[in-house]
Amino acid sequence: MAEETTSPSETSDSVFKKSAEKEWMELFSTAFWAIAVALVIRTFLFEPFNIPSGSMKPNLLVGDYLFVSKYSYGYSRYSLPFGLPLIQGRVAGSMPQQGDVAVFKLPSNTRTDYIKRVVGLPGDHIQMTRGRLYINKKLIPREPLGMIIDHESDGSDTEMQVFEETLPNGVKHIIYEEGDNGPLDNTREYIVPEGHFFMMGDNRDNSQDSRVEDLVGFVPYDHFVGKAERLFFSTNGNAKLWEFWRWPTTVRYTRLLKAVE
Repeated sequence: MAEETTSPSETSDSVFKKSAEKEWMELFSTAFWAIAVALVIRTFLFEPFNIPSGSMKPNLLVGDYLFVSKYSYGYSRYSLPFGLPLIQGRVAGSMPQQGDVAVFKLPSNTRTDYIKRVVGLPGDHIQMTRGRLYINKKLIPREPLGMIIDHESDGSDTEMQVFEETLPNGVKHIIYEEGDNGPLDNTREYIVPEGHFFMMGDNRDNSQDSRVEDLVGFVPYDHFVGKAERLFFSTNGNAKLWEFWRWPTTVRYTRLLKAVE
């Protein structure tokens, strides 16, 4: 009875097949661990965000891309992908401070991220009167720095007054004001509830923030995603996606790696 034999070509095909399977398994394993590491970094350390509006001018511009530190305020369900309700309340947390620029989930629609400055802490009394900010009935000082022309993305130009504002804890930041008689320049007195914060944009007359109660209002502590730390990219958006030859001229090089103030 003749014995079965394997031809050299069959042996070669078998070795090639096993080698290809091994390469695919290594590729899958590498991709799996890369995704796992990225998810860990995004969930517990840093998450990238981009600025879609001018509400934080002049400190943040449309087209800025920044990293938000997730660990700064601890972790809540909104630290997790898709807001999975796996964390009750907030764990390993530290309180946001006046002057922090923070990303949070919009209370009226938690699928939406907002970025504003922390102005009021739990228990604070906040009010705008003739364009001036009062915290706990004390006028917050602002120093005039002059006038500028703000160029809007729609091509319009707006004259802005520039001020340096100093919060009660000594944090200084720049704000824009068109004037002191806008729709949000005279408000009732807000009393920030326990476990909540009052957020405002630096572009005071062009910001949907805690002064707009039916949209933002007081922001719960567990809605905070993290503290805005540093820009990693910025573009003025003047080039189309396919105009790759124009990309270098659209980068705002002076803003790269700039700390968020």
